[in-house]
Amino acid sequence: MTGIFGARRKVIFEGKAKIIYEGTEPGTFIQYFKDDAATDDGAKKEMIAGKGVLNNRISAHIMTKLEGIGVPTHFLRSLNMREQLIRQVEVIPLEIVVRNIAAGSLCERFGIKEGTILPNPMIEFYYKKEDLKNPLVNENHIFTFGWADPFELEEIVGQAYRVNDYLNGLFTGIGLKLVDFKLEFGRLWGEYDELYIILADEISPDNCRLWDAKTGEKLDKDRFSQNLGDVVEGYQEIAKRLGLIPQTGLMSDGSFDEKLAAGLAEIDNELARERKLRAVNKTPPKSPRGV
Repeated sequence: MTGIFGARRKVIFEGKAKIIYEGTEPGTFIQYFKDDAATDDGAKKEMIAGKGVLNNRISAHIMTKLEGIGVPTHFLRSLNMREQLIRQVEVIPLEIVVRNIAAGSLCERFGIKEGTILPNPMIEFYYKKEDLKNPLVNENHIFTFGWADPFELEEIVGQAYRVNDYLNGLFTGIGLKLVDFKLEFGRLWGEYDELYIILADEISPDNCRLWDAKTGEKLDKDRFSQNLGDVVEGYQEIAKRLGLIPQTGLMSDGSFDEKLAAGLAEIDNELARERKLRAVNKTPPKSPRGV
C-alpha cells in the first residue's frame, strides 16, 4: 500500500480497526486507524467515515497525557489525520480489561444489572487470540503458558490501575463516566537487554465504554454493536469535550469533512523522547518460605 510518503510500505499486521506498517525511523512502526467497524465476533462489519480520524486523535491525546504522569507509551507523534508514529514493541498477548461499572460480558456472565457500580475497580485478563474468541484467563494461565512473568504482570497491573485513576479524573471532568476499558502492553528491549513494559495499542471509544454522566447516553463502540446509530456523532462528542476538534464538529452537510480534519494540529509526545524508562526486574521470584 502507498502511504503518506509516496512509497509502498510493508504491512506488519492488519486488524479490524488498524493497520501496522513498517516505520520511518529505526525501532518504529506506523499505526493507521481505519474507518472500519466490526463487532467482536465479526458478525457485523461496516465502514464509518471519520471514525479512524477521531480514534487517532483521541488516542494520541490520551497517550501524551498518560506519559505526563509517568506511564510510558508507544506513541511518539501523529503523522496525519489517520496515522501515528509508534515505538516498535514486542506485544504481550494479553488484553487487560479494567472495569468500574458493570456492563457487557460481565453482566452476561454473572447476571449483574448493567450500570451497577463496582465497589472496587476490577481487572480481568484475556488471552489475545481472536480465533479462540479471546478467552478469559487467570494468572496461572499467564505464567504457565509464558505470556508474561510475575514481575511483568505486576508492572502491567500497576500501570493499569494508574491509567484507570487518571482516566476516571479526566473523563469525570468533561461529564463522562468511564465504565470500562481495554489495555494492551508490549516489551521494549534496551541497549543492554534491559526490559521495559510499555503501554501499546490505543485508548479510544473503540476500546473504552464512555457514558454521559447526566443522561447515561452511550458514546462509544456500543453505539455500533448495539445498533444505536450515530456512531461518529458519539465519538465526536468525546473529542469535542476533550478540546480536540472544533465545537462545530467535523461534519459538513451530513458527511465527514476530510479537508477540515486534515487541517487539525498534529500531536507530538515530547515527554516520550526525554523520559528515562524504568526497567522491569527479570530475576526469577523466590519461592515462598516452606514451599
